[in-house]
Amino acid sequence: MKVVIDAHIPYLRGVIDKHANVEYIPAENIDNEAIKDADALIIRTPTKCTPALLKGSSCKFIMTASIGIDHIDTDYCIENGIMWRNSPGCNAYSVAQYVLASLLLYCDKKGINPNKLTVGVVGVGNVGKAVCDYLSKAGFNLLLNDPPRAEREGNNNFVSLDYIAKHCDVITMHTPLIKKGEYPTFHLADKEFFDKLTRKPLFINSARGGVVDDKALLQAKTEGKICDFVIDTWENEPNGIYTPLIDDAFIATSHIAGYSDDGKYNGSKTSVEEIAKFLGTEIEFSPTPATPQNNIINLSGSKNPLLDAVLYSYNPTKDFERLKNNPSHFEKLRVEYPFRREFCAYKVTGIKGEILEQLKSLGFKL
Repeated sequence: MKVVIDAHIPYLRGVIDKHANVEYIPAENIDNEAIKDADALIIRTPTKCTPALLKGSSCKFIMTASIGIDHIDTDYCIENGIMWRNSPGCNAYSVAQYVLASLLLYCDKKGINPNKLTVGVVGVGNVGKAVCDYLSKAGFNLLLNDPPRAEREGNNNFVSLDYIAKHCDVITMHTPLIKKGEYPTFHLADKEFFDKLTRKPLFINSARGGVVDDKALLQAKTEGKICDFVIDTWENEPNGIYTPLIDDAFIATSHIAGYSDDGKYNGSKTSVEEIAKFLGTEIEFSPTPATPQNNIINLSGSKNPLLDAVLYSYNPTKDFERLKNNPSHFEKLRVEYPFRREFCAYKVTGIKGEILEQLKSLGFKL
């Protein structure tokens, strides 16, 4: 069988070549002609699996090394006997690292202790649960909104979106993009939503572009309905993002919240497992993420060891600068994203007591 693989996906080159005829093609070159004789695809979110790509091809299996599947026309796939799989939760803790780092920077700027803020987490699936894990350990108070889970599990642990709008100092979005059905999320945060806000919260979108109306977001900032915002996922990305948001953002980045090497590794590992099932064989996957060159964090003398440890591992302001300097290179910034590891790759020294236990609970090594 022939498998076309996005050449930008790490950890995959050479792994399945003994089991299939493999062609590595950069995402920007994956088109109908390139995949017409392919039996399977391994892709990322930039590859839109629509009839324009798939019609007339031999493709019967699509594997995306990502959490989301909104770049796959699943209705068309069902009608044409094309299976698809994704990598649920692969980069959940990478996104959680991004959200925690952004929030701690915000707290530092405002001089606020995390335990004084109530964070509304909208969407509590794999990513939302990871965000809750990190934020609760960092001391933030949480309110959860997830209507599908509330329906299945009862309302005891969940509140309505209107309640979130009225009672939260921070709102962070973690839903999939769903355009139809009982619980659509397209433009879940629109002008009507922002008009309901009462506490002028910090607003974060690292879910999917389209969950938030980007123009309504800027209007909310201009009208003082939110105090600030962090945006990582955009409508019409990568080539048509609403660039005026960049100048008014607290942090704006190029859909890289989930781009730790740990998350990429997980997505590639799942991709190998799923393509092996499709090919009806076993495939060994032996790569491992590299260790950072300087993975020892000395916190002796630190006035804010939680902030310093988190930012040592990852500082989103660096990605903000990259986007501000090159807003037209959105996808290039993703393809050429620098090496990044999660907390588990770092060891902290120079502190003891409760803060040491807090950092240990977040995954830092002692």
